[in-house]
Amino acid sequence: MVLYLILAMAPGDPLSQFAADPSVPPEVRENIRRQLGLNDPVYIQYFKWLRSMVTGDWGFSFATRAPVSMLIQQRLPQTLLVVGLAYILSVLLAIPIGVLSSIKPYSWFDNIATTFAFIGFSVPTFFTGLLLILIFSVNLRWLPFIYDSTLRVDNWDALIKQIRQMIMPVTVLTLFQTGTMTRYVRASMLDNLPQDYTRTARSKGLAKQTVIIRHVLRNSLIPVVTLVALGVPTIFSGAIVTEQIFRINGIGELLIKSIQNSDTPVVMAITFIFASLVVIFNLVADVLYGILDPRIRYH
Repeated sequence: MVLYLILAMAPGDPLSQFAADPSVPPEVRENIRRQLGLNDPVYIQYFKWLRSMVTGDWGFSFATRAPVSMLIQQRLPQTLLVVGLAYILSVLLAIPIGVLSSIKPYSWFDNIATTFAFIGFSVPTFFTGLLLILIFSVNLRWLPFIYDSTLRVDNWDALIKQIRQMIMPVTVLTLFQTGTMTRYVRASMLDNLPQDYTRTARSKGLAKQTVIIRHVLRNSLIPVVTLVALGVPTIFSGAIVTEQIFRINGIGELLIKSIQNSDTPVVMAITFIFASLVVIFNLVADVLYGILDPRIRYH
């Protein structure tokens, strides 16, 4: 409701493209405005949108007249491909790096990993993206800096092109997320390594690798699970900047364009998806807590 009110009070007219077109008579513009319900009071517009959303009808875009659900279905695969791969790589890299850093704190490996982790989550993604473009696209000419969303992977050459155009945006997102998660894994491991249950497991003669993986790491992953689960909607929203830099025709690019065009149905649908992801992955985190620690399972 708050978001809808903000969009309604924001400057801009969803039919501004018609106002600049002299071939569209004023009565036609007024008829379109009436059909879209833009002449109704804001609260009436909101409740109409809410009723349609509850019934599964996401409405039509003011700018393209296309169904909002169809626009999202067209853009979602591009975002999932880049964001999903980047997030999986981040988790696969952050956990082993954080574990190795905690086992030998302040060693040369820990110092290098900590330095890269700080750089990863301190440097904004737009700066990292522009830096990679300057190095690998402008100077070295190794990688394309514009993402071709129309590319169809149906042969080996197309697959190579797809991989080459994904390298830089995936690297930007992976670097940022890996830096954040590595610090959490390392800190959580350092909290659990001196615990009594760790010393007890070692005194029983268990191998060091077994103690680290089956005991310390499992308990250390409980706070990390929260970060990983709640980071899914965060990386979707954070990818908006990356999609703008590399011209990826995804959800983030659609959201920015819709805000600029005052396309309320599209903006509301995308933000509704982000909000739903927060709720869903909160639930996923709660379920994973019980798997990692049987003491907090729900009965």
